[in-house]
Amino acid sequence: MGDLLNKWKKFSEEHVEGQKLNPFSEDFDYDHAMAVRLHKGQLGYGHPKEGSKTAQRAERAKKHIHQEMNEMCYIIRDMGQMDKEGHIYVTFGRLFDHYVKISDKVLGILLRCRKHKMVDFEGQILWQGQDDDVKIRLLV
Repeated sequence: MGDLLNKWKKFSEEHVEGQKLNPFSEDFDYDHAMAVRLHKGQLGYGHPKEGSKTAQRAERAKKHIHQEMNEMCYIIRDMGQMDKEGHIYVTFGRLFDHYVKISDKVLGILLRCRKHKMVDFEGQILWQGQDDDVKIRLLV
């Protein structure tokens, strides 16, 4: 019985603390919230609380994006050509025409792949029609 009482007391204390930090609560305490919040550079800043549903959703989304990035590289490898330096490449126009049937996020996935050094191409962003001849080189 004492164990149950301790759990309830802990839950109650966490709830009271949460209400002090919740800007939509009548018990919101601005000064307290500003004093206990994380600041840029501190461990955990900009990330969901570990073990929370938000953290779980973020992990699932991260896995999904990595799967799409690997799929993009597979498609480039499958439909690409070899250049003089031995790298596999495909033009943006050809990739766009093929990949848009799979996903409408062609450019977003390409930019993510470039950030992770899986592909490389010239320019900051690619536009359908205008950049159809830009070569996208596979790096992995």
